[in-house]
Amino acid sequence: VTVLSLLLYSNCLMEHDIINGEKAPENSMQYMASVQNNMGQHVCGGFLITQDFVVSAAHCNDSTPTHVVLGNHNLKNGNHQKIKIKKKNIHENYQNVGQGNDIMLLEVIQLNERVQTIQLPPAEIHLEENQVCQVAGWGKTETDVKSVDELRVVDVSVINPRVCEELWHGLPANVICAGGYETDKGFCQGDSGGPLLCDGLAVGVVSFNYEKNCSYPNKPNIYTDISKYHQWIDGIVKSRKYDE
Repeated sequence: VTVLSLLLYSNCLMEHDIINGEKAPENSMQYMASVQNNMGQHVCGGFLITQDFVVSAAHCNDSTPTHVVLGNHNLKNGNHQKIKIKKKNIHENYQNVGQGNDIMLLEVIQLNERVQTIQLPPAEIHLEENQVCQVAGWGKTETDVKSVDELRVVDVSVINPRVCEELWHGLPANVICAGGYETDKGFCQGDSGGPLLCDGLAVGVVSFNYEKNCSYPNKPNIYTDISKYHQWIDGIVKSRKYDE
């Protein structure tokens, strides 16, 4: 990563949300998690991969999350599970978003009732250029408005990694680029840690974009490539089972 790129990353948003999307159909994405602080404020997104673990972004730990909310698309609706975070597993090589490895696995205490999980990709996955995927989350839909309470989703197209790296003048390893470039759709403030969904799989984790506003087109949106962290995730999940 070039020095110029690292300077650019310092201006990247650390919290993101959905731009020019629409409300997600009720109960269509029960695996979505609102990662919240001890004041009950939504600080990041996440997604449930087992009944014990939620994936989010490592930089979301800066907001001191204490629990997750699962089971309802509308955060104002009391019909959801508020689950305490038992342990935060931040990737050991994470330092900041500009250097990559922006992934965190939240171990939660036992759920009161089963909630839908989302499947992860295999250890190797090939995304086609211009393949249409989705990103979902709660929060701002414009720069100067409050976060929304209802889950929103938007279609985004996968961007050629070489083109993306040239536009950014360098990128960390193990990332996916989708949305934000040559389109008015992407993420912005309020939904770091949420999933990039392709063919029914959670293939990426919302990591960072460029401007401190939600005006696209701009530079491509950047996601952590989950397929590159399969072994890391499996190791943590399996160690949890051995401890039982």
